[in-house]
Parts: sequence; structure tokens; C-alpha cells
Amino acid sequence: MTAGEKKHDDKLLDRMLHFPSESTSTGTRYAGYDRIMGSISWLLIALVALDIKLLRSEAESTLHLSLLCILLLLYNICARYLVMRGKSSPYKTFADLMVFLCFIVAVSWFTGKITSPFISLIYLVLMATSLTQGKRVTYFMAALAISSYVLLSSEELASYVTRGNFINSILQLFPFMLIAHLGAMLSGEAEHARQEVERMSLTDEVTGLNNMRNFFILTDIQEKIAVRYEKRFAIAMLDADNLKSLNDAHGHFAGTELIRHVARIIRENIRCTDITARYGGDEFVIMFTESSKEDVRTVVERILQQMRETTFAFHGHLLGSTMSAGIASFPEDGADVKTVMAKADEAMFGSKKQGKDRLTVYRDGNA
Repeated sequence: MTAGEKKHDDKLLDRMLHFPSESTSTGTRYAGYDRIMGSISWLLIALVALDIKLLRSEAESTLHLSLLCILLLLYNICARYLVMRGKSSPYKTFADLMVFLCFIVAVSWFTGKITSPFISLIYLVLMATSLTQGKRVTYFMAALAISSYVLLSSEELASYVTRGNFINSILQLFPFMLIAHLGAMLSGEAEHARQEVERMSLTDEVTGLNNMRNFFILTDIQEKIAVRYEKRFAIAMLDADNLKSLNDAHGHFAGTELIRHVARIIRENIRCTDITARYGGDEFVIMFTESSKEDVRTVVERILQQMRETTFAFHGHLLGSTMSAGIASFPEDGADVKTVMAKADEAMFGSKKQGKDRLTVYRDGNA
């Protein structure tokens, strides 16, 4: 592998580590939009072809409309099946919308201008833009739509202005501005709601850490990198001691606060490149990237010490607990993330058996 290829891979890895779910979600979303844009293309072609078949009598306009349909057909084939096949992105969707707007305006020009049955399809482009492109692009597209409408209705608007009837001139353009503004606002709200749903689907609601679904997404990337570049990683399994007795003495809400307390301590002691999640109940898992189990032993022991020495407030009481932990590493303890996790979990149970509040390092089948 060349230095340039490795640098490119490192940049890609950094982006995936920081925004893995976002990248995946965005790609999936725009792949869906791409299919919808393809359907709209075929629909527009079918509508114009139907108009040619049923209503066109002028040879010149029929020729122009046929040529426009052929051009849109060629674009759709290139975008969906040839040159840009599988390359879904906001930019491709924007290009689709620009093509649709130009097509609708051109068809409207040859079918009656503002009296054309196709003029209302401009609203479709504006709404599609607001749902896929965000506020700024929506307002930009609205400006293009208004300019296009002014071009198509230049004679009518000129007559209004000549007669001094400016209100009619504004009312002709008002629907485009209203649709664009409402669409942009709805787009912002929908995007905010989508991001919140995505965040909730990837994080643990009690601790704010990754849930296991997101943990495996992130660690799968690290596993592939470790195999490709012959790097190491270590996994620690940690479990709070005596959660049941704390719940029995102070109630289950005290146990929830204990879990949050553990999450805070873990978050304070790991690097931003490490990956942690709530495994379930009061058990947590940490992947230490590019580290062996000997490298991270001090970090895990520091987490256990801080857990031992700190307390958390609950209903006027200062409560505390301890933790048991186990660590294992790739590649010596397993060939993949789940195997290494199982070995670290085995080591953690070894800590429990030995009296809790301690760390056990997995070594060749002996935890």
C-alpha cells in the first residue's frame, strides 16, 4: 500500500469513527431519495408523452416536447443506470431537482406558459427540495422558481404593471414564496426530529453512552482496521458490585444513579478514540483502540480506584460501591471483537469470584 492510499484510509477511518451512524444514515436516506427521483423522472416523461398523444396538434410544439422527453430520458438512464449509478448524495439529488425544474419550465413554455397544465409541477420541485436539501437550498430553488414563473408570465405581469396593479403581480408570485418558506420550516423540524430519533436509537437513555447496537457498529470498523494494519485493541468488561443490595436498601432509583455514576467515571478516564457502551444492567464494555491489555491495565485500575473512592448523592445520602473488571486483547485472546469480549467477560467473572473490587487480566485460558 502506498503512503497516499494509507493517508486516504486514515482520513476515511477518522470520519467513520466520528460520524459512523450519520454517514450510514445519510447514505441510506439519499439512496431512498434517488429511487424517488428516478420515479419522478419516469412520471414526468409519461405525463408529457400523454399530453403529446392526446392534446398536441402543432407539429412544432410536439417536436420540442418529444426532444425534451428524450433528453430527460437520457439523463435518467445516466443518473440511475450508467455514469452515476449507486452514487447517491445530496449533490446528485440537487442535480435531479435542477433538471426537473428546467424540464417543467421548458415544457410549460411550449404548452401554454402560465396556462400550461404542467406549471403546477413547480410546486412539486419546491416541496421535494425542502424535504431533501435544507433551508438555504430551498430558498435558492424558490428564487429560481419565481424567476422561471416571471419568465413564463412576462406578458401578463407586464400588463399588470402597466395598469398599476402591483397587488396582482405580487399575488401571482406569493404561492411560490409561501410554499418555499413553509417547506423550509418543515424541513428544519423534520431534520431535528430525525436526528433526535437517530440519537435515541444509538445511545443508552440512562447513561448517554453508546448502546450495544452502536458499539458493534463502531468496533466493527476498528476490527477491520486492526486486521488490515496489524494493530491491536483491548476490551475491558466492568460490572458494578453490590447493585442488588443498593437497590434493596435505597430503592431502584438509587441503582439507576449508581449506573450513571459508573458511566461518568468511565467517560472521564478514557480517550476520545476509545469506544464504550452500557452492556446491560450495571455492566459496561470499553474498547481501547491501538492498545494491548498491558497498555490499558493502569487505566482500568484507575477507574476501579476512582469508583472505590468516590460517592454520589441520592436523597440526602452519599452512596458508593466498587467495581470488578476483566480485560483481554486482540489478537492473542481472540480473532474478533465478540471473542475478545467473551474472554474479557470471563476474566471479569474471575474478579467476582476472587472477592470483587479488582481487575483480572485474561491469560491463556486462565482468568
